[in-house]
Amino acid sequence: MKKSRLLALGLALALALSLASCTNSTEPTPTPTAEATPTPTAEATPTPSPDPTEDPSAGRTEVNVVMLSGPTGMGAAKLMADNDAGTTALDYHFTVDPDASTVPAKLTNGEADIAALPTNVAANLYNKNGGIQMLALNTLGVLYILENGESVQSMSDLAGKTLYAPANTRGANPEYVLNFLLEENGLTAGEDVTIEWMAADELTALAGSGDIELCMLPVPAATSVLMKNTGMREALDLTEEWDRVVSDGSVLTMGCVVARTEFIEEHPEAVATFLAEYAASIEYVASNPEESSELVAQYGITPSAQVALSAIPQANLVCITGTDMAASIQGYYEVLWNADPDSIGGSIPSDGLYYVP
Repeated sequence: MKKSRLLALGLALALALSLASCTNSTEPTPTPTAEATPTPTAEATPTPSPDPTEDPSAGRTEVNVVMLSGPTGMGAAKLMADNDAGTTALDYHFTVDPDASTVPAKLTNGEADIAALPTNVAANLYNKNGGIQMLALNTLGVLYILENGESVQSMSDLAGKTLYAPANTRGANPEYVLNFLLEENGLTAGEDVTIEWMAADELTALAGSGDIELCMLPVPAATSVLMKNTGMREALDLTEEWDRVVSDGSVLTMGCVVARTEFIEEHPEAVATFLAEYAASIEYVASNPEESSELVAQYGITPSAQVALSAIPQANLVCITGTDMAASIQGYYEVLWNADPDSIGGSIPSDGLYYVP
């Protein structure tokens, strides 16, 4: 009995040693080396998406936009702020230009994709060079007649008076609009009303000090005069005077936004996005002048927030697009053409000017 137990124990020990020897030869204990660390797969470590707080423009279509200082640029102030915050759908690169005469070249050479322009300059560029389309009307009339007194309540009250106007508006839209409105009220410039053309800075200074009784000025120059001279008042809003005598549905429309035709054809979705974001910006600025005035001044569109606060309600900001655009401005172009065909490039623009998606 004892002998058989010893034999069994010996066999068990031999079997255990045999198994241990087999295990050590085929599965060595791994050492903690770099090779032993499993390589992550693509699923385990996905490529991180760009953080918009680190790069607000990541993944957004780039658009070069030129806005003008003054009324035609005011409506873009909120869009410019949103773009800087990285919350816009497009990556805008904004420039604010004080001189509208330099903008057509920027569109022609491709430096600008979208730009604000006076409506007559847009017509000129389209008729002479083509290559652009009007996306939206953004500003109605911004011309006002100011009086240091109470005698002028209508256009007909200008008879026998001297009206001072900025020399840089002579031979341009303001003069043609003024002459048209005088004629519609039975008056002739230079005969029934004396028009004195004066350097804009000099005129603004004299009107602000009360040395001029009657003048025509655009916003924001008119706003600055009213702030400096409490005796000066807004006698006539030429946009309202236009509406009194024009019955074809057209409106006095001084500013617009255009885009290069090539850009429109290449990026139709970006154009649609711009129009939606721009319309929202104009609505915000018009409805929130106090908050917006700081932005308007911040981006150099007006000289100060105080001027912007008073000027925004006078700027007649709008965003008229599509088929309504042509209907709104056609009569205005006819007035300019009758006054001076060259003012709009020799002819009333065709329907091809207007962008209708």
